[in-house]
Amino acid sequence: MPHDHHHHAEAGDRRLSIAIGVNLFLTIVQIAGGILAGSLALVADALHNLSDAASLGIAAAARRIARRPADEDMTFGYGRAEVIAALVNYTTLIVLGLWLGFEAILRILDPQPVDGWLVVIVAAVALVVDAVTALLTYAMSKDSVNIRAAFLHNLADAAGSVAVIVAGVAILLYDWRLVDPAVTLLISGYILWMAFSEIGGVIRILMQGSPERLDTTEVLGALHGIDGVRNVHHAHLWQLEEDAPALEAHVVVDPGRWTEADAIKSRAKAMLSDRFGIGHSTLELECARHACTDMPAVGHG
Repeated sequence: MPHDHHHHAEAGDRRLSIAIGVNLFLTIVQIAGGILAGSLALVADALHNLSDAASLGIAAAARRIARRPADEDMTFGYGRAEVIAALVNYTTLIVLGLWLGFEAILRILDPQPVDGWLVVIVAAVALVVDAVTALLTYAMSKDSVNIRAAFLHNLADAAGSVAVIVAGVAILLYDWRLVDPAVTLLISGYILWMAFSEIGGVIRILMQGSPERLDTTEVLGALHGIDGVRNVHHAHLWQLEEDAPALEAHVVVDPGRWTEADAIKSRAKAMLSDRFGIGHSTLELECARHACTDMPAVGHG
């Protein structure tokens, strides 16, 4: 199994390296084409594509860091490197979206001539590259918030390429110069919508919020329902990393059952793992006679 996991990780690293290479090549082509054509939309798409390459690079580096084992400095391991990378990538998307919107407004106030044919050709090449990159990263994006952030970078760029092609055709057919900054505004809006819709989950992990898929009240209720458990308090439910929920809590054992404490703890841990997928749980057992008093179910009190 470890060998298979290592092989899978190396295959993923190779796909990311290929995706980074083709996106850097496309960025050079798009910037040159945008300057020659006088198209802000094409330059905007190129800059977003450059951010794609950067986001893929950040994602690839974070994947490697996250695989490092726990040590004396990082006792929980390095898994959150991928969450931090996702935050960086979503933040750059937001900054990029705001900048593109600002530049588009300036171009609307002062329209410039655009070479429609060059715009369409370069954007079509970009769309092909975007499709290849999406294929390389789609499978990995399902299991990693880090790769998902990079994938969404690419998805936004693909949408931008389609919009730029539409703009180029409109310029060729009707000489609508305003369509170029208008399309840029659409790209900007889409980027911002996508980034803001995803960044909340990343921030939630870094703020040690409870996993979105788990209901804290339900988890503590199930723990309280374990045979031999009198009360549960001082609980903390959070995510060590994207798919690793963790729980710590004080568990009060029923009067007269302290001799069963180890068995009660084992049942509780098994239930947390089987029912809620909580593989990391720290349960501090208290006898009913000496249990903490006036403690809230959640938090320090």
